[in-house]
Amino acid sequence: MLIVIEKLFAPGEIAALCERLLAAPWADGAATAGERAVQVKQNLQVPMDDPVAKEVGQVILTRLGQNPQFLAAALPVTIHPPRFNLYRDGGHYGAHVDGALMRMPGEDRLLRTDLSATLFLNDPEDYEGGELTIEGQFGGQSVKLPAGDMVLYPSSSLHKVTPVTRGMRIASFFWMQSAVPDEGARTMLYDLDRSIQGLAPGRGKDDADIDRLMQVYHNLLRRWAQI
Repeated sequence: MLIVIEKLFAPGEIAALCERLLAAPWADGAATAGERAVQVKQNLQVPMDDPVAKEVGQVILTRLGQNPQFLAAALPVTIHPPRFNLYRDGGHYGAHVDGALMRMPGEDRLLRTDLSATLFLNDPEDYEGGELTIEGQFGGQSVKLPAGDMVLYPSSSLHKVTPVTRGMRIASFFWMQSAVPDEGARTMLYDLDRSIQGLAPGRGKDDADIDRLMQVYHNLLRRWAQI
């Protein structure tokens, strides 16, 4: 399931965050790549312990916690602190899969990566190339979104970032552990939740059909959740 969350941040908000990040120190992104991924990774990243990265990351996490579509799609239990990358001068990231388990920074616990996310921080007109290509059941899907939009996709998928041949591409990326690790079950819950939210405004507060749908939703969530 690939889900685009539009306008997570307004243009002025995302421009301010991007400006702050550009003033932060940037280092070779290969330092955070695994043994195989390091061979296909060419980009820059802000160190995770940088104060600006932590502050902007917290802004993103706060906004995610206020977004109904994200909460319905991800059903997040734990979210890895957002990281930030920059591609320019042919920078790219070849086909790779995200690690299944990641240690939470500063904590003695692991996060199972069920979903990955990319939040685009500058507009596609600012650069050429830089498409996020995600392999799925029906082939590859190319994603290049406006600043402030975010894409969610299964961490189990092969994905890559094509070379940036003009300008620079700036994004935030992170992972999350879902209460429902099974992708198929999570997709059905998301579709059911969105349908309920679409039907409910036209019904009364005591509508029996909506109540039954809510009952089905929560009983399925109760059955499939692993917390």
